[in-house]
Amino acid sequence: MRVDLFDFELPPELIAQRPAEPRDSSRLLHVTGDGLADRMIRDLPLLLQPGDLLVCNDTRVLPCRLRGKRGEAGIEATLVKPLSGDSWRALARPAKKLRPGDRIIFAEDFSAEVIDTPDGGELTLRFNRADGELFTALERHGIMPLPPYIKRDRDGDPADGATYQTLFADKPGAVAAPTAGLHFTTELMAALAERGVGTALVTLHVGAGTFLPVRVDDTDEHVMHGEWGALSEATAAMVNQTRADGGRIVAVGSTALRLLETAANDAGHLAPFSGDTSLFITPGYSFKAVDLMLTNFHLPRSTLFMLVAALVGLDRISAAYAHAIAERYRFFSYGDACLLEIAGPTG
Repeated sequence: MRVDLFDFELPPELIAQRPAEPRDSSRLLHVTGDGLADRMIRDLPLLLQPGDLLVCNDTRVLPCRLRGKRGEAGIEATLVKPLSGDSWRALARPAKKLRPGDRIIFAEDFSAEVIDTPDGGELTLRFNRADGELFTALERHGIMPLPPYIKRDRDGDPADGATYQTLFADKPGAVAAPTAGLHFTTELMAALAERGVGTALVTLHVGAGTFLPVRVDDTDEHVMHGEWGALSEATAAMVNQTRADGGRIVAVGSTALRLLETAANDAGHLAPFSGDTSLFITPGYSFKAVDLMLTNFHLPRSTLFMLVAALVGLDRISAAYAHAIAERYRFFSYGDACLLEIAGPTG
């Protein structure tokens, strides 16, 4: 499909710079086959049914933006993809001045060696710490890697350390938040449980590519970035049993949805999964494992906007976004949400 079909104009003032407070006070646009309804996230228990199952992503965002020194020169590095316990691909500025063998000092006991020559600003860093020790160092010295449309000064904002993590955040590895999960509070989860809605967890470590616009003219030419995910035997069993009992599967965010669809066979039966997924969903895709999706409002020309167009149809999602803009909904990572009910295969 032509990528320009997924473009739209968004007033810059609708890009949320801070999350709603409290989290469950965000607005919710309910998109069904019958139309649109303006709701609140707190209405979610009323919109779901007893026996439905929420599937949430328990990845934890690493504060992976680092500021350091190579000699007297200042260097900023943002980690984008793990390669091993001590090595990451990273975006660096200024990258052109770095060479293999250079050492970047981030703190007195925390440094990294440049392993390869920068390519388009991206390079490989090998740290002097690995695995859990590396994560601990990042928590101590790193800055939250907010997307560029959220404006912060160079040192970031300490408040983002809490507000850019979901209630479910547990397994470190993401370089961006699974933002649909940011709306949940313990009070909302209690109300959902009282309603008879279950919860299951998956892990998908969100990569930096999730925010990138598609830069080709046709979706067939786009190469989707890969992200590591895991779906346990227990979660697969919960999803399969829910569907067998007539309940609906509600993916909380595009990451949970893509992992569910990756792990499902053609009949919609899930098996445990662990590995990379680069599933690229566009209109015409036949969904196998999900019935509804809770998600934020996405960037134009992005793979995420293409995914929601596949879920409910391009015309319907375009009308929903036009309504959201007219009603001054807040967009993107710290913005409001929509609940989408699947429309089946669309052209």
